[in-house]
Amino acid sequence: MKLFHGSNTEIVKIDLRLCKPYKDFGKGFYLTTLPNQAQRMAARTVRIFGGEPVVSVFDFDGNTDKLLVKHYPKPSETWARFVINNRNRNYTEFSSPDCNHDAKYDIVIGPVANDDLALLFRQFENGYITLDALTNGMIYKQLTDQYSFHTERALALLKHEGVYK
Repeated sequence: MKLFHGSNTEIVKIDLRLCKPYKDFGKGFYLTTLPNQAQRMAARTVRIFGGEPVVSVFDFDGNTDKLLVKHYPKPSETWARFVINNRNRNYTEFSSPDCNHDAKYDIVIGPVANDDLALLFRQFENGYITLDALTNGMIYKQLTDQYSFHTERALALLKHEGVYK
């Protein structure tokens, strides 16, 4: 399966130490099956950090038998809680075991909690809407996918194939 990563430079060797924490599924290397989504991420990265937009292409062999994989096929209450917990900068091990701050999952797959959901997430976190309202609000959003790789064992399943043209 082809996966795409948008940045301001070609990514050939992935270094998890350079990945940012507090992302949807925790600190990891994020890719998508959608080249246009990766292109949008590359353009966003260039707006923030400069450079030129680049979409790196990886082949994912998909043999995850020996890995711990968490998969959310669609937005759900469980997915929303997982994303909120991973984005939580005040996380403690006692606040919620349902997160990936400790990279317990090698790979996490699921929808992107994009800008369309940011308002809903903030409303929920500030107590303005219930979890049920958050979940119902997600149903009508057009969401894209993301694959996040959190361990060296998971990264071993990715083979760099060049740049998307």
